[in-house]
Amino acid sequence: MHDTGKVIVGVIIFLVLISFPIWYNVASETATYRPVLEKPLGAECVRATSYMTGYHMDLLNEWRDEVVREDDRFFEGPGGVKMEKSLTNTCLSCHQNKDQFCDQCHDYAGVQPYCWDCHIVTKGGM
Repeated sequence: MHDTGKVIVGVIIFLVLISFPIWYNVASETATYRPVLEKPLGAECVRATSYMTGYHMDLLNEWRDEVVREDDRFFEGPGGVKMEKSLTNTCLSCHQNKDQFCDQCHDYAGVQPYCWDCHIVTKGGM
């Protein structure tokens, strides 16, 4: 029982180290930051914003598989509008600035999608 002080100090140091990322984010105000994306004017997305925020990669993977493996190149969008299953021709026709739209959220989430391994960004932005 003579080591009680050392144990208490050790537990306190452990708790400080384990909770450091939380306190650091609070102090640097990065915990409250979320990217804000502008909606293109007059354009209606292929799905609801709430779906696209969390599941756009699932949709893009599904489109890729259907286009490449089944030659199914079109789908019916909102209001019965026929749209092409294409990152470049459908998505990027409205969301034209990769830096401000794609990269802003991907950097925030810490992900590096492989879309740009095949799709190229033109000098004009998209």
